[in-house]
Amino acid sequence: MTAELQYLTLSAVFAALMWIPYIVDLLARNPIKDAVGYPDTPLRMAPWAERLKAAHYNSVENLVVFGALVLVLHLTEAGSSATETAAATYFWARIVHTISYTAAIPWVRTISFLVAWAAMIVIGWAVLNG
Repeated sequence: MTAELQYLTLSAVFAALMWIPYIVDLLARNPIKDAVGYPDTPLRMAPWAERLKAAHYNSVENLVVFGALVLVLHLTEAGSSATETAAATYFWARIVHTISYTAAIPWVRTISFLVAWAAMIVIGWAVLNG
């Protein structure tokens, strides 16, 4: 497995697990029938849980682009040390983004998002010029 595919897998597993803490919070704050049903009023969540949920949605949205780029990179055999570094950077930047978003750390959240975006651009550039 290439490094890029490994970081794609790690990113997907991370996104697949992100929902657990905010759902635990949701279940702890609301009656079970509301948490598993369709209540008329919005369910209560802690502010950190709401931010984690938003970070999760953002992670999934970006994973689609990252995944497509890594798969095309792999199929075209355009990988290099730069794309390996970009894939690792993407993964770690998304971890930092999630933590800083959940903890409400303003500049770190934005910068980590931009770092992950730049990593995707590096991979996209490699695909287009490979």
